[in-house]
Amino acid sequence: MPELTLYHYPTCPFCKVVFDCLERLNLEIPMRDLNVDEGAREALIEIGGKGQVPCLIIDGKALYESADIVRWLEENAG
Repeated sequence: MPELTLYHYPTCPFCKVVFDCLERLNLEIPMRDLNVDEGAREALIEIGGKGQVPCLIIDGKALYESADIVRWLEENAG
């Protein structure tokens, strides 16, 4: 399994789509909440080039867009 981290806002509707997928697949991965995790936004921008959420970091590479994240999780981690 690759090293994964999900950058998110808890109230973001697109993040909710990813949360629902994680629950459905019974997956727990490390998460960084940009609202409360000091330095998370800066880290996300450094890794992926922008502060957009949701963003799944897969072995140090950023994957944006909830539909793409869900597809990747279903194909690789489900």
